[in-house]
Amino acid sequence: MSVPPNPTAQGSSDDEHPSERLRGPVVLRRERRQELTTTDQRLLDSRGPSDWVHTDPWRVLRIQAEFVEGFGMLAELPRAVTVFGSARTGRDHPEYQLGRQLGSALAKAGFAVVTGGGPGTMEAVNRGCSDAGGLSVGLGIELPFEQGLNPWVDLGINFRYFFARKTMFVKYSQAFVCLPGGFGTLDELFEALTLVQTKKVTKFPVVLLGSEYWGGLYDWLKSTVLDSGKIGDKDLALVHVTDDIDDAVEVVNEAYRAWEAAH
Repeated sequence: MSVPPNPTAQGSSDDEHPSERLRGPVVLRRERRQELTTTDQRLLDSRGPSDWVHTDPWRVLRIQAEFVEGFGMLAELPRAVTVFGSARTGRDHPEYQLGRQLGSALAKAGFAVVTGGGPGTMEAVNRGCSDAGGLSVGLGIELPFEQGLNPWVDLGINFRYFFARKTMFVKYSQAFVCLPGGFGTLDELFEALTLVQTKKVTKFPVVLLGSEYWGGLYDWLKSTVLDSGKIGDKDLALVHVTDDIDDAVEVVNEAYRAWEAAH
């Protein structure tokens, strides 16, 4: 059935009803109407420049795909704990051994372990979990200086975008445990604390394993940030600093039991 043209939309020069052209849900008016090709023509035409794959609308689809892949892969993940730590930790370093012990202890407590999937401490935690028969998960990120997922990841996915990856860390974990690490670990630590403080996530403990490394940060939070009124006592209590792996696992277990009781 033919539709009569709309004289207002097609030919009016009135500023209140400018000429327009539709590109799907997008409205093009004035000089933006002068497109020589259509969307499906550009899709089917393999010739010409490939700059379109780097445009923002195309990036939205990539972002959407990362969320779909992440949700699909992790939807049936059992209860899990995300562990952060430095990618620069050598295999002969005591922190590597600490990571292996933590991964093993979490697996034996019935938790899957989720890391950034990289080398160093992340590898150690994945290795300890895998050796203990647990589910070892790695959520990697596209970086110019990293070499992909470590060999002890049983279930893994690589992300282009940090924010999509961060969502997966929080959505599918019951707790965060931070071993000594750099900017990436600090970034995840404070994002987690912000989400808990603002009640975007609930019953979500944040454990800092290694008082010698984390003690100075905790003291600064207490003596400077808390004392100047920038956070409250309840906010500081969100952080649990310990040197004991069993203590860390018990904090995670208590939080999970509280979560189960609330659901």
